[in-house]
Amino acid sequence: MRYPASETTVRALGCMGWVILLVMLAGCRSALHMPEEVRIPPVVERTPEEAAALPVIAFTIQVGAFSTVERASDYADRLAAYGLDTYYFIDTDGLCKVRFDRFETKAQARRRALALQQRGLIEDFYVVQPYPRGRQSDERERLQESLVQTARRFIGTPYRWGGASARQGFDCSGLTMTVYRLNGLELPRNSRSQFRTGQPVPREALEKGDLVFFATGKRDRVTHVGIYSGRGRFIHAPGEGKTIRTASLSSRYFQDRYAGARRYLQVN
Repeated sequence: MRYPASETTVRALGCMGWVILLVMLAGCRSALHMPEEVRIPPVVERTPEEAAALPVIAFTIQVGAFSTVERASDYADRLAAYGLDTYYFIDTDGLCKVRFDRFETKAQARRRALALQQRGLIEDFYVVQPYPRGRQSDERERLQESLVQTARRFIGTPYRWGGASARQGFDCSGLTMTVYRLNGLELPRNSRSQFRTGQPVPREALEKGDLVFFATGKRDRVTHVGIYSGRGRFIHAPGEGKTIRTASLSSRYFQDRYAGARRYLQVN
């Protein structure tokens, strides 16, 4: 049976319309990558300790062994000029050393150090693991003690607002940040950020290495921080014209201004 031309045209257009519609739908589905079903990822619950845990510095590079802080500082400044995240410190052997950058694996750190060595920027180097992975729970006390002992090495260093180095001096949060970093933990830079990051700790449950915070200004907000060293005492950088020292939480000044304490340690 033959249809009139007009009817044939209508039917043809009708078929073409369905084809175009199906192609458009298929194209939209492909372009938008529409899933067969929406899968909602499971909620991963974290303990307060896990939520408060700091990022870990798995590996870093250490260079130099200087007899004076000034020489270590100059060397660190030269490396920093090339974009390296440097910091220097007084080690347990009394020598001043420089560390820089952070890496997930020892191989990454070694490749970076060899490349810098080839460019003549560094000489001998060590790949350091300041916070080894896989610590056992019975080693928590060792880590806490290490934080305190590291802080004690800086006693006598002059205070400097905004400072975070052995040569220029430390302000309160610069001290805590550097001490934690030397033990492989990335602590935020200022005291208010440090206060917001950690897990709250009751005063009667303080342990070595916890940070204690104070509101020393006119406003009721955190402005000062120190590292609890045990027996009701803490190590801090007190203020302009003074040096890093220990103080007592039971002193009237700090009792009146005590804002709380935070803990950041999570040992597997």
